[in-house]
Amino acid sequence: MTTPADIATGYRADPAASMSLHADAYTRPEWFALEQRAVFGRTWQWLCHTEKLRAPGSYVAGEVAGMPIVAVRDRDDQLRAFYNVCQHRAHQLLDGEGTAGAIVCPYHGWTYDLGGQLTVARKTQHLVDFVPAEICLDQIGVEEFGGFVFVNLDVDAVPLAEQAGGLAAEIAHWAPDIERLTFAKRLTYDIASNWKNVVDNFLECYHCHIAHKDFVSLVDMDTYTVTTHGIYSSHMAEAGRSANSAYDVSDATVRDHAVWWLWPNTCLMRYPGRGNMIVLQIIPVGHDRTLETYDFYLETPTPDAAEQESMRYLDEVLQVEDIALVESVQRGMSTPAFTQGRIVTDTSGMIGSGLSEHALHHFHGLVLDAYTTPVTVHPSGRQVTSG
Repeated sequence: MTTPADIATGYRADPAASMSLHADAYTRPEWFALEQRAVFGRTWQWLCHTEKLRAPGSYVAGEVAGMPIVAVRDRDDQLRAFYNVCQHRAHQLLDGEGTAGAIVCPYHGWTYDLGGQLTVARKTQHLVDFVPAEICLDQIGVEEFGGFVFVNLDVDAVPLAEQAGGLAAEIAHWAPDIERLTFAKRLTYDIASNWKNVVDNFLECYHCHIAHKDFVSLVDMDTYTVTTHGIYSSHMAEAGRSANSAYDVSDATVRDHAVWWLWPNTCLMRYPGRGNMIVLQIIPVGHDRTLETYDFYLETPTPDAAEQESMRYLDEVLQVEDIALVESVQRGMSTPAFTQGRIVTDTSGMIGSGLSEHALHHFHGLVLDAYTTPVTVHPSGRQVTSG
């Protein structure tokens, strides 16, 4: 089995001198298993827009690193999140999203208040040493950030607002209407590729002139810049001023292409058009399989004609192109013909050019850091980051 040192062979701090990650990190099941603990088990994971958890009693259930979780707004207006697991016989408590006055297990009726405290356990009065007040749901981290709700299985994780530095301010600047947007549509894709190949492809536009002829007519590629930060990167460009072959932006009020990638697997995108935000979540399912969800948040729950056309372009053109790319890369990495490739940087004079792979290199550095940061376990069984 390859080691973290093997995966890092050829990686250099200077992207112009660096190789990519070893192919084993993309093709071997043991690295996927490690990532569930070392990456997804201790990073902030996007859950939903804040609109879904504004009212007391509102809840959203989801899954992180294969673990069922649920976030709720309690009666004191505090946001809380738990493992979505009953303390009686481990049945899932809530499903989907909605509003509830209490959390009631559908298996045996054990009932918890919105703070996670057990309040009702049927026919337990005669049990020896059974104290309902000592039983509560197992909490995880939860945070509102940039107009969205994020959760973290690591209860001791550094707050996302602290980790992400200037990201919240960037989002507020480029998308000042984020809190007023509302959910309109979800697109879902099942991709035969490792999740890191999907991220790699997203983080560079070195391939865009070759593979995305319509996209490079939508944005002004001469203005495309990519800037890396601690745990995120910003991808900015102006919309093209002439007609394009992607979709009509002649009446657009948003004239900039503003995109952020947040470690490890969340992308926030604001495309030219009306006020909008698209959330791309890249969800690893296996070492060679990834689920993608695109959630569209718009000014209204019903897209207008231009938005419908932009969704059609993303779904029927851009995604078709990108999925074909990453699935081909996954097949190539699974052959003996490929071990690592050279990181390509742009020397045209533009600092942070979108035609460069420096953001991909930045992502690889974060992956390697995660591989080599020990994971410890609380006496309760919770996983946390050491050091």
